[in-house]
Amino acid sequence: MPPTIGITTSLNRTDRGDLEQRLDLRYVHAVERAGGLPLIVPMLDTPEAAEAFAAMLDGLVVTGGPAVTDGLVGALPDDIDETEPLRVASDKRLLALFLEAKRPALGICYGMQLASALRGGTIYADVERDVDGTDTHSRGRGASGHPARVHPDTHLWRLTETDTLDINTRHVQALAEPGKGLVVSATAPDGVIEAIETTDGTFMGLQFHPEAMDPPLDVVFQDLVERARTARKAKG
Repeated sequence: MPPTIGITTSLNRTDRGDLEQRLDLRYVHAVERAGGLPLIVPMLDTPEAAEAFAAMLDGLVVTGGPAVTDGLVGALPDDIDETEPLRVASDKRLLALFLEAKRPALGICYGMQLASALRGGTIYADVERDVDGTDTHSRGRGASGHPARVHPDTHLWRLTETDTLDINTRHVQALAEPGKGLVVSATAPDGVIEAIETTDGTFMGLQFHPEAMDPPLDVVFQDLVERARTARKAKG
């Protein structure tokens, strides 16, 4: 049995007002290529359901999404929406369980920002507007990929074996101050935080989208699956 990796989804409101969960298959394929068994995370209403579902998982991926509003610095611009409250509540319950127990987890874009918020971090509502000298990081505003400096002696640095990553860029928000226990592991040329992690490597957060790079940055998913496999063996 391969390690079970939960993958969260977006939550979209249809023209009829119904809510639908949706997921970019590139997340699923990345986990599968890494040797994990992808399990789609449902939107759960209660702590009891979150705990029961978390017990089925060996690792967790919290995917990209709209705005994070906890610890917000400034007002949201018109080109980014608040995340549906039901998704925020569900994601928080599950991610908090993994962070508190130091279980293997990967946060991508919104997922990275949410983890920082859970640890008391702050986030710029619009980093391009709110911080002088910041480049455009939103694809919707015309941004393209850019290099990121990987900080030495971090888990990301040891994993990628490089000082520089060429990454995609898809965000309006950016971390102002990472949450407690989270260290910066990569930055853009303008200083924008592009990756964070816990010092023990149990959580990694990426502002960019490794599943959508060309080629995908599969090594981060391979690392997650391997850590999940090790954690499962430790549980017996």
